[in-house]
Amino acid sequence: MFRLPQSPDQKRALLLLCLITAIGFCTYVQRYNEPAAFFWDENYHIASAQKYLNGVFFMEQHPPLGKLLIAAGEKLLNRNALDNQFIGTDYGTDLPAGFSFAGYRFFPVILAWLIAPLLFLIFWKLTKSDIAAALLSSLYLFDNALIVHLRGAMLEPALLFFSALTILAFLLLREEKDLRRFGWYSALFGVSFGCVLTTKVVGLVMVMLIPALLCLLWPKKDLIQRFLSISAALAFLVTYVGVWQIHFALGSTINPILPDEGYYQASNQYKAVLTAGKNSSLRWFPVMLRDSLKFVAHYNDGVPRLDLCKTEENGSPWFLWPIGGRAINYRWETTDGGLYQYLYLQVNPAVWWISFLGVIAAFGLLLSSFILDLKTPLRDRPLLLIFTGLYFSYMAAISQISRVMYLYHYFLPLLFSFCVLALVLMEFRRIGRWMLTTEYRLGAFLALALVIFASYEFYRPLSNYEPISDGAFATRNVVNLWELHCVNCAKTSPFVQKP
Repeated sequence: MFRLPQSPDQKRALLLLCLITAIGFCTYVQRYNEPAAFFWDENYHIASAQKYLNGVFFMEQHPPLGKLLIAAGEKLLNRNALDNQFIGTDYGTDLPAGFSFAGYRFFPVILAWLIAPLLFLIFWKLTKSDIAAALLSSLYLFDNALIVHLRGAMLEPALLFFSALTILAFLLLREEKDLRRFGWYSALFGVSFGCVLTTKVVGLVMVMLIPALLCLLWPKKDLIQRFLSISAALAFLVTYVGVWQIHFALGSTINPILPDEGYYQASNQYKAVLTAGKNSSLRWFPVMLRDSLKFVAHYNDGVPRLDLCKTEENGSPWFLWPIGGRAINYRWETTDGGLYQYLYLQVNPAVWWISFLGVIAAFGLLLSSFILDLKTPLRDRPLLLIFTGLYFSYMAAISQISRVMYLYHYFLPLLFSFCVLALVLMEFRRIGRWMLTTEYRLGAFLALALVIFASYEFYRPLSNYEPISDGAFATRNVVNLWELHCVNCAKTSPFVQKP
């Protein structure tokens, strides 16, 4: 039975949680239906969502959950009289008059908003301080790039939400000793991890939390057995199969004007299943899943490689992501006053740079702890090793991908870097002769939050579609590697020299 917080500390924590949730609403949810125009991958994802709404068969490079949620939002809010404008294409373009994005963006925005309280809980677990957790939440609440991208009908809100939920479940499992509650947390881990893998393939890196958790639980064999054989494994299987099966069951109508006469490289066996109307049967699930996963490889083989010499190239090399390179102009318009307003994927440098410094510091601390005899052992070396390992594993894997990648592909390791930074800041207990008391540490967290907010305000015109002059735009291009360009600015690149 739910009980209201009793102690002053519990009441303060609840108040801070509510405050973080309210701020998250202001930065992520307000005016989310503007601009009423496509930006970035919305052209693809809304076209896919409309196929779900009309029962049209299709295949796509990403697993189905994110697009199912986009379709569910439009089904729930029903803001458009018709939802079939893009069922004959994989890339929507011409919008009908009065088209509303409110439904299509609804669930991605709600999930983006709810990431804020989830991160507060994660930071609370990592730091054991609700005030520190609230101040560290500014990393997410005021990052301009996250705000721009996650307010659209995109897949990343679902990826980050379920990844954060998986991390929270991992931290709860690490500390839980009661077998019954451990079972519930295991089920939460299984469901959230299943949702991660049915949203984007890059979420596979989260699988590293499983062996990490088993090592932390050893030698508690009863907990390990429950996690592996019942709760988490079963919850994951039901979630993974269930999401894919919903996708298969909804796609029964073949539209011959779509690729491969509407069959998207499906095998003859899969075509027979569709012709017989048996796509809702679990019997044929292995066949349908096999062909869908094969299509992912087929699609990515056709994606071009990164070409920094192309004038219109928006992609960027992975090693520039931690410093924010390269920014992407998602959309711009001219205002009545002759100014321009932008929707720019531009990072908050205070968030990205400080988080990256935290990763570098974590690497140094871990290396020192293994090769040196430290006078003061690390406070929580296992967790620091796990989250730093997640970060570097993702970056190592992504560096092997030859197709063009974009700045937002760094969002997941950015989430890991937030956790690393929280752990690193708790590791510093003295600087020279200066002891870091709790008060001094919280003061440092407050200063960090204020710097992050000031930087957010500086770049807010680029993330909130506010009018800005060319001169004011130019002052925000403080790093050449970002390649920020206003409409009237000459495009220059640090990678290309013109003869």
